[in-house]
Amino acid sequence: MPQSPLTEADIVEAERELGLPFPGEYRAYLREVSAGGALLPLERTGCGWWWAGNDEVRRALLTTPFPHPDSYADADAELMAREPRPGAFEDDAAYQEARGAWEDEADRFEDVKTAGAVVIQEHGCGFSTVLALTGPLAGTVWWDGRATCDLIVPLSLDHAGGAQPVRFGQWLDHGSWALLPPGWGPSVDETGAGRRAAQP
Repeated sequence: MPQSPLTEADIVEAERELGLPFPGEYRAYLREVSAGGALLPLERTGCGWWWAGNDEVRRALLTTPFPHPDSYADADAELMAREPRPGAFEDDAAYQEARGAWEDEADRFEDVKTAGAVVIQEHGCGFSTVLALTGPLAGTVWWDGRATCDLIVPLSLDHAGGAQPVRFGQWLDHGSWALLPPGWGPSVDETGAGRRAAQP
């Protein structure tokens, strides 16, 4: 079902309630095009304004600046190096306790990787497109590929030249599949489908 655009009053209310201004291009899309369309809609719920399909865990982290994946690479490697191994414990109970504590820490760390961002499209199999809403990267669009490769990568027009992440308006013009790193998405012949998917 098509989603009507939001009014300026709706957007102001949502920004005030969520505690952040929306990036300009995304704000214009909400006001001039649709509250959702091909995107997961921003809507007023019983718990206030929120994006359909997004975990409520994101709400607590929404005003935290979205981190560039390079910024936590070392911490991620250090966490993985500390993964408990059964042979390092006297008995299974001690291992299970340590394992549980480590998994809780790892889950919290994964949540922080998408702080300040929301999912704007789901692609199935655990893949999604996320829009950064806060921090220096606000307004840029990223691919969450952690389902298979444990990575969040920029969607970019120039992966060979530094992989500068695209902004929301550029993403609308191309779609996620066409902006993935080489070898990550469909063949060149299929990218038109990805481009159409991003458009309302």
